[in-house]
Amino acid sequence: MDSMIAEEEAARAHPAITSGPDWWRGAVIYQIYPRSYQDSNDDGIGDLRGIADRLDHVADLGVDAIWISPFFASPMKDFGYDVSDYCSVDPMFGSLQDFDLLIDKAHGLGLRVMIDQVLSHTSDQHPWFAESRLSRDNAKSDWYVWADPKPDGSPPNNWLSIFGGSAWHWDTRRRQYYLHNFLTSQPDLNFHNLAVQDALLDTVRFWLDRGVDGFRLDTINFFVHSAGLEDNPALPDDARNASIAPAVNPYNYQDHRYDKSQPENLAFLRRFRALLNEYPGAAAVGEVGDAQRALDIMAAYTSGGDKVHMCYTFDFLSPEFGATHFRDVVTMFERKVDDGWACWAFSNHDVERHASRWAGHADGDPDRLSKLMAAVLLSLRGSVCIYQGEELALPEAELAYEDLVDPYGIEFWPEFKGRDGCRTPMVWDSVAEHGGFSRHRPWLPVTRVHQERAVDIQLSDPQSVLSAYKRLLAFRKFHPVLSTGVIDVLPVQSNDDPVFAFRRSGADEDILCVFNMSAQPARWQIPVDLTVSALDGHGFSGTVENDDLILSGHDAYFGTVEKR
Repeated sequence: MDSMIAEEEAARAHPAITSGPDWWRGAVIYQIYPRSYQDSNDDGIGDLRGIADRLDHVADLGVDAIWISPFFASPMKDFGYDVSDYCSVDPMFGSLQDFDLLIDKAHGLGLRVMIDQVLSHTSDQHPWFAESRLSRDNAKSDWYVWADPKPDGSPPNNWLSIFGGSAWHWDTRRRQYYLHNFLTSQPDLNFHNLAVQDALLDTVRFWLDRGVDGFRLDTINFFVHSAGLEDNPALPDDARNASIAPAVNPYNYQDHRYDKSQPENLAFLRRFRALLNEYPGAAAVGEVGDAQRALDIMAAYTSGGDKVHMCYTFDFLSPEFGATHFRDVVTMFERKVDDGWACWAFSNHDVERHASRWAGHADGDPDRLSKLMAAVLLSLRGSVCIYQGEELALPEAELAYEDLVDPYGIEFWPEFKGRDGCRTPMVWDSVAEHGGFSRHRPWLPVTRVHQERAVDIQLSDPQSVLSAYKRLLAFRKFHPVLSTGVIDVLPVQSNDDPVFAFRRSGADEDILCVFNMSAQPARWQIPVDLTVSALDGHGFSGTVENDDLILSGHDAYFGTVEKR
């Protein structure tokens, strides 16, 4: 235990491995959903001042940056992902001055600040759309994706909305359909129009000038559609993949070949990157939403150093679990990506929390599984996103239908319950009403199960999941090879091998990382050409016995490698 404490303290004093313009490479980014982090004015909704008040918690974790989900002016039909003004703060979250104070507080704590940019679509209440829908010949008439109906009056093609139904909505004034990949109140911008790109890049510059360190680009592969408006082909039953949308959603029935992920998107991303390059250290991570070609898109968007810095897919945001799945995803990524860069995540504001999504594999000990998955996440080659409450192993909140506010969940209830269960307020205090989030009834309820996992309880427990996250983040920082080193995924040793193993190699260090993804004990043979020496500081108990690693259920081993 003394060696673990000493290593953790050393890591905190260690020069930051993510300093300088390449700070993002290997960085750990903590995602904050502003409605649910901390309410500073007791209206039941989190805000920017509340985030600033709680930044000490984030800094104490040992992460490098925060990503704040949208706080821009919005009618909140999709809770901020429907922007009506890209350059103002919605009053429910505060003001631009509050944002400036947040930036100052974060930078003072050594935290970079990234914000969401929702570029693929706006709210239907954005002034651009209000003008565009006035006529077919006004100055912004082609700023959105408009199309005539078929001769029978039906939509121009078979494209579907992720939120249900056709992706086309009839506008009575123009007597045309407009494209919406999400809600009907979220019309898609027309990226084939360079004036649209220019206007969006101006909004990006606005926030760069205000001091942000980077951006998370929402639905990065949805920016450009095929100008030909071709029908998407159907997918055979065995090719359908519910990682992007729930299985009950007919969106999964199509191969989305024409409504997104178009080659013209690369040209816009190069323009975006050129703008960021004017601000040394500015970085971006893109969300790739695609069930068939995600890793190929990820490779294309992050390669060459002239597009976005990093991307994440839904491969680890799905219900799939196990050593085979993790081996396959990482191996395929490394094979496809070349000089690109991943930003791995297990949870976020759009998917069921992984403490619940993978709970069937916990065998009655969810905390042990959560600690193991933190170790896996923080050992992969790439950058990392941690979603608020993940460090507490919060499960998905169980909500009644009458508590739901997410239109996605309301549309597909009860087979799919939407995203409210992962968006409930952060729990700070185990005894305070509403978990210390607010003194007013929150916009979503705080459940008793969550309050029993509050920060104040876990802070005082060295065996808690929160303590494990701090220990593992310090371990990662103390061993920079875990952030930026080469990864070599090791082959399976039997058909039912439950072990996910790889080496992380750099100029100064070579570490063997071995994870038992099963709740049952496992024995794993160390490759004959390697000699390993155990490392302290991570909190796991895997041991070497002769030439084998002995791992209890959901256990891990980290060792320095020497070639024999």
